[in-house]
Parts: sequence; C-alpha cells; structure tokens
Amino acid sequence: MPTQDSQKERWFALYVRSHFEETAERCLKSKGYRAFSPSYRASRRRPDRTVELNLPLFPGYVFCCFDLHARLPILTTPGIVHIVGAGNTPESVDPAEIQSIRMAAESGRSVQPWPFLREGQKVRVEAGPLTGTEGTLLRAKDELRLVLSITLLQRSMAIVVDQDQVRPLFPG
Repeated sequence: MPTQDSQKERWFALYVRSHFEETAERCLKSKGYRAFSPSYRASRRRPDRTVELNLPLFPGYVFCCFDLHARLPILTTPGIVHIVGAGNTPESVDPAEIQSIRMAAESGRSVQPWPFLREGQKVRVEAGPLTGTEGTLLRAKDELRLVLSITLLQRSMAIVVDQDQVRPLFPG
C-alpha cells in the first residue's frame, strides 16, 4: 500500500505491455496509487465507417507516483514491464513536467502526440513549399529556423519554419 510520506514519493514513468495503458492505470489506482495515462481523441477511417477512438498520448507508458524503495507492488501489477530509467536505475520524472501534462490533458482542449524536437536536431520539412528539405533546427529571436548548409563551401543559410511542419530525422 502506498505510504503517506510524500517526501519519498516521486513520479516515475512505467513501461507497459502494448495496449495495456488503461489496464495498468486502473490496477495501480485500485492499489491506491496516483497514476495516469493521458489520452486523446482521434478519428480513424474504416472501410465502412469512421470511428472515434481514445488513444494514449504516450503509447506504452503510464505515470505513477510511489516510493521507489517500495516498488514491488508496482512491478507485480498486470501489464507493467519495468520502471523507466538509465540501465537498471529508475529515474523520476520532473514534477513540473507531470503537472504540465496533467493540466493539458485535463483542460478539455484538443491535445495530440507530437515529435520531440530539440535545437540542433536534424529535421525534414513535411509540409509547405519546403517539403522534403532537410536541415538543422535552431531557435533565434523566438522563431524556429531551419539551417541549410553547403559543406564544401562551409557556408550556411537559415529560413524560418513552423514547428508543425518539421519532423525529426531518425537514423535509418
């Protein structure tokens, strides 16, 4: 059973079996833990109709607040694979990030998953007149810029882009 000592309790991300987010969240709550797996509404076309689905914002993950030294009840919960961290060392999630995600998910406004983008990351433009262009993402004067380079000349240029038009390039 969770302890009442909030000093020891921290938020952790739990990796769960595929499509087990709701089940794991429900089981953790039934054990008395604070847990959540934020979701969003999405329309999917079927051959004969369009269906509205609730899908996880972070597929494969549930967030739970608990004392790391009393983690056995967490790990024995149906669907839980492991506590996310570096190697075998679980790492807690920043409480401010959890609070922001919870507030956004419970706001009643439309939310959706989004690629994690970092400054300096290689990206590809997916929409608009620059579709297919690849470069490095930078922020300057509150604008996102795509830096394009000619390596042979050791020269670069930058163009302002909208965040919703770029996706990260993943090694292939």
